[in-house]
Amino acid sequence: MGTGTSTGIRFDDGAAYERYMGMWSQSAGERFLDWLAAEPGWSWLDVGCGNGAFTELVTARLAPRAIAGVDPSAAQIAYARSRPALRDAELRQGDATALPYAAGTFDAAVMPLVIFFVPDPARGVAEMARVVRPGGSVSAYAWDMPGGGFPYEPLFEEMRALGLAVPAPPSPDASRLDVLHQRWTAAGLTDLDTTAITVARMFPDADDYWATVTGSASVGTQLAALPFEDGARLRERLWARLQPDAAGRITCTGRAHAIRGRVAR
Repeated sequence: MGTGTSTGIRFDDGAAYERYMGMWSQSAGERFLDWLAAEPGWSWLDVGCGNGAFTELVTARLAPRAIAGVDPSAAQIAYARSRPALRDAELRQGDATALPYAAGTFDAAVMPLVIFFVPDPARGVAEMARVVRPGGSVSAYAWDMPGGGFPYEPLFEEMRALGLAVPAPPSPDASRLDVLHQRWTAAGLTDLDTTAITVARMFPDADDYWATVTGSASVGTQLAALPFEDGARLRERLWARLQPDAAGRITCTGRAHAIRGRVAR
């Protein structure tokens, strides 16, 4: 996942993003692809491909005839190009609301963990529908932001409780199941289906969790700048909430909403 277009939150460090969200993206992506039941040999477009985590997953699982990825971050595209599995992928800098492809180019287009970053989600969905052939697949999955499904929501809630600012994506409601259904319907897509996906991730200890979030583009700057006392208070509240096990491990969960549809023939 990357950002589908320019927003206040920019993920430009591919390695830090891999640690913060790439692992979540692949875990949720595995479940999503199980549900999507796509056919091998399709041509794919990954919209908001970020550092290529999901693009690599599609390549490994579905043996696509061709695969392309678009993301606004040049640094993320560069990281994606470093993945050996994507050496034959077409990876381009671009905007989710103005995809640089002709109508009917692909068999499938997907937005993995991206739609809430797009300031005009309806236009982004319409663009995916435009570049997919009649009968082709248009799909997405996104963290349930309004329902607290974002994997780091416990951290964000504790930050807000201490009066700290937490950046929000421009379209947080875009991941609601009813909103997804409305957007896919408005784009003229048919055979719609939706589902919820829950995934878990274990951090080996509190230090690993803290290093992961402080290295992120989302809240890393705010956390790193905290005075020692405030940082210690936040961590104390957070560990009490996350409840590390006897070995110090922390298990977190995330919940995403997914939708699939087809371009009308």
